[in-house]
Amino acid sequence: MKYTLTPAGFLVCFVLLGASLAASYDGPLYDFTAYTECKELPEQPLYNGGMLKNWPPENFSSIAHFSTGFYTPAFILHNLTPGTIYCFSIWLKIEGANSAHVRASLKTENSVYNCVGSAAAKQGCWSFLKGGFVLDSPSNLSILFFQNSDDRDINIAVASASLQPFTDEQWRFNQQYIINTERKRAVTIHAADGNGDTLQGAEITIEQVSKDFPFGSAIASTILGNLPYQKWFVERFNAAVFENELKWYATEPEQGKINYTIADQMMEFVRADQLIARGHNIFWEDPKYTPAWVRNLTGPALQSAVSSRIQSLMNKYKEEFIHWDVSNEMLHFDFYEQRLGHDATLHFYETAHQSDPLATLFMNEFNVVETCSDENSTVDRYISRLRELKRGGVLMDGIGLESHFTVPNLPLMRAILDKLATLNLPIWLTEVDISSKLDMETQAVYLEQVLREGFSHPSVNGIMLWTALHPNGCYQMCLTDNNLQNLPAGNIVDKLLKEWQTGEVTGHTDGHGSFSFYGFLGEYTVSVKYGNRTANSTFSLCQGDETRHVTIRV
Repeated sequence: MKYTLTPAGFLVCFVLLGASLAASYDGPLYDFTAYTECKELPEQPLYNGGMLKNWPPENFSSIAHFSTGFYTPAFILHNLTPGTIYCFSIWLKIEGANSAHVRASLKTENSVYNCVGSAAAKQGCWSFLKGGFVLDSPSNLSILFFQNSDDRDINIAVASASLQPFTDEQWRFNQQYIINTERKRAVTIHAADGNGDTLQGAEITIEQVSKDFPFGSAIASTILGNLPYQKWFVERFNAAVFENELKWYATEPEQGKINYTIADQMMEFVRADQLIARGHNIFWEDPKYTPAWVRNLTGPALQSAVSSRIQSLMNKYKEEFIHWDVSNEMLHFDFYEQRLGHDATLHFYETAHQSDPLATLFMNEFNVVETCSDENSTVDRYISRLRELKRGGVLMDGIGLESHFTVPNLPLMRAILDKLATLNLPIWLTEVDISSKLDMETQAVYLEQVLREGFSHPSVNGIMLWTALHPNGCYQMCLTDNNLQNLPAGNIVDKLLKEWQTGEVTGHTDGHGSFSFYGFLGEYTVSVKYGNRTANSTFSLCQGDETRHVTIRV
């Protein structure tokens, strides 16, 4: 499949951002094109090749870095600059094996970037690799090379290579384009009297009262009874996910002793404040987080236990959660499939859909978008597993990307999202945080990068932070201290929430009785005052290319 948002679409952007900004921007326009099928012939290079235009790769067999001695295609790159965002893509074909996982690596004078892109390559057809990198320091001479990840002796052919640099300002311009076209919409308010005559100079006041884009966080039982924490949460977020309270080890620590009391109380908070909630999770393939008594079961006894678990949970909370993470982290662990067979996961999804057909079923995984160095969860392996389940009849509806980052690679993150977008399924960043190995100020810097990247990708449908507050801190990153005073990451979240919301809009109707503005998608109230008369109304602003027209009679 192919996913494309081409530079031609940026013509619309120029109208939205204003003629002055459009006239001042002469940089590259990001190309979202990606492919996930193996093709008989490679497509043309993105950006017409960029820095690699008309540049055939050279083969190196004796570079000291290579321990295998195998030949690998490589590009010699000169004068790369730190902070520049380099977007890379290429087509690959192999000989000597039916398939292989090929990764692109970059070696500079001072560093080796182990994986800046990867693809599942095949013999006899061309596969698309898309990635990128950002350097920490300048490099006069770098080598961009390709290797089979398991070091088998295979030949790798490459074609249609492209390397396109973006400055930070150019990257931000491209992000803002998507925000303006995908997250906002033009609105025209028409004011008229009872006879339908237009009212010139009417006073208009518009306020956004809710947001369309789901932006939320994990919560834990610590929010129960904590009114200041609850108030802080609902002032910021419109979505929640229970950190641990729905997991099997929490609801049935001993066989047959099922207890949903805490989860029920958390759901009462969700309902009372009109939040949406993700269901996390039905099963967790990691044996470390499987109840001890379940680990001791085998055969029919285990099958009976898992059937009881899914039926109990799904019947209890039918139509309460918008999503369910069905078999968590199945690319890294396979506790149930080892014991119940390869179709165990298939049956989990089938049963979940039958029990709650309106919920979106997600495949939730880590190290898909965070890196391409994890062989278990590369983007192509994620796609392959998802397609395998769909071929088995699973109604797989959602892509869950945990997004536990240390140092984010933004062009790689965007490239992976581009490939996942070819599946035409909703994509959520489900557990966003930054590693506690970094100081709080650095966490905040990287968090802003990740959130901007997610919000500005046209195929990302929601973002959840993994920042449930506990007396002893959070999983990796907290937004506040225990007194609900913002930490650096919390300041970033508040800044972006304000930036991504339409503030109060005021003005007067023009000579045609109209007033226009651009607003973020969501629900609005509007007040029109003319003389001593006032009319109040509401309207919804959903995604669409056309201007939303609202007529208010005063």
